[in-house]
Amino acid sequence: FLSLANTMSTPEKQAPKADNDVDEAAAANGVDDNHEEAAEILTDLVQNQMSISSGDATQIAEAQTTALQQLLQQGGASASKQQAVQALLDAAMKGDASVQQQLMGQVSGEKKQHAFWDTQPMLNSDDKKDKSIKANSNNATTQPDPNWHKPIVPDKEKEDLRQEPYNMPKGFEWCEVDITDDEQRTEIYDLLYQNYVEDDDGCFRFDYSRDFLTWALTPPGYLKQFHLGVRSSKSNRLMALITAVPAKVRVYGEEKDMAEVNFLCVHRKLRSKRLAPVLIKEITRRVNHTGVFQAVYTAGVKLPGSVASCRYYHRTLEARKLVEIGFTRLAPRMTMARMQKLYKLPAEPNTKGLRPMTPEDVPAAHKLVVKYLEKFQLAVVFSEDEFAHWLLPRKGVVSSFVRMDADGVITDFCSYYHLHSSVLGNPKHNTLNAAYSFYNVAKTVSLTALMKDCLILAKNEGMDVFNALNLMENDNFLEELKFGMGDGNLQYYVYNWFCPTMQHNDVGLVLL
Repeated sequence: FLSLANTMSTPEKQAPKADNDVDEAAAANGVDDNHEEAAEILTDLVQNQMSISSGDATQIAEAQTTALQQLLQQGGASASKQQAVQALLDAAMKGDASVQQQLMGQVSGEKKQHAFWDTQPMLNSDDKKDKSIKANSNNATTQPDPNWHKPIVPDKEKEDLRQEPYNMPKGFEWCEVDITDDEQRTEIYDLLYQNYVEDDDGCFRFDYSRDFLTWALTPPGYLKQFHLGVRSSKSNRLMALITAVPAKVRVYGEEKDMAEVNFLCVHRKLRSKRLAPVLIKEITRRVNHTGVFQAVYTAGVKLPGSVASCRYYHRTLEARKLVEIGFTRLAPRMTMARMQKLYKLPAEPNTKGLRPMTPEDVPAAHKLVVKYLEKFQLAVVFSEDEFAHWLLPRKGVVSSFVRMDADGVITDFCSYYHLHSSVLGNPKHNTLNAAYSFYNVAKTVSLTALMKDCLILAKNEGMDVFNALNLMENDNFLEELKFGMGDGNLQYYVYNWFCPTMQHNDVGLVLL
């Protein structure tokens, strides 16, 4: 898992082929429930003004004036923002383009950046009824607040919730996607493969296997109505997706039933239609109708209201391949032979008795892991059935190992899941095989020794790289085991829940 927001921000590297469904969308009206913000319209007008003819200038000025007046009427802005809007309004009426450009950042920059998320019940969003529900902007909460550990927006009765789905643009309609159906599972796979997370350089693209998707979307208690898609009314083609699965999550001392939101994906050419906010609002509506009002998700970009920030670290397993595909490179004065020697691992694990987990191990392993997770401030609370679903080994999906002492007690546990990426445009390699650290508990050996064995096991399964976040107690082994720091952070968010922010090592929750 990477993010909700990555799917909205990932740059398009190659122009997709002509698409009739996309062409329909280009001609469709905008979403009624998600109209363009006045600030965004205004920004476009100012940016385009310098290239228009004098005959069109009057119409542009009139449109600017209207947009600015709308901003003033919206209310809720700071005094400085209102002053900037009024100054820009005066400049627009006078046709002073240079002054307009100077003031534009003050008026529209913040509004444009988070036009949707600033309206959501997140840590640093303003509650119009209670201004005390606001976290510190420097991401370091220092003083207790009486509103901590409460919903930002109170729970509602079912009859008080919106009853009808949010509107779709003309030519598109909501659907529920059945992950257990082979054909529909392939549709999900194809949509994600072509339109989901890709690195900034266009070299790698996540390739979620069909078995991985089934595992990710069918935990105990999953609901089909939370596998939400958008189809073309004409062709019935799947054009967008958002999913949620149930989970019990503890935030500080409060255990809450939540939704884990994932796989927000919109076809590349439909992203200008602003479907992503509508998908989020609709999945929120559906989750609320089950009596759940909180959600947890991660994002690779900074959005309002993150509760914690973690960083990915990468441990090379197959040095030559990683260099050949451009995942890493040889450092100055480093040869391939020296790099391979640097990252060489023993052929077999050192911890005696470390073996794959079996169904018979689940009760004891569940108890071990759940007890361990109690020390963290943001953590999943597994039931035994959920633990079995998420952690029992599945070939090519998830690997888990236990160590049992002479008395039959499970004392150590390690695990990782498999998430591969397609290698784009490389003549020699097609796939980057990656393991991601999942949940690990070391009692009779050090965590570093256990994770070294985990690296060996992953390499023996054909992994090229082992990835880990610096959450839980992972800082203890990252440097010694030669993990390299990644180039981005993963932000953690808890939707509609007010609590202090936390450090990366307070997080005990791994999302796919």
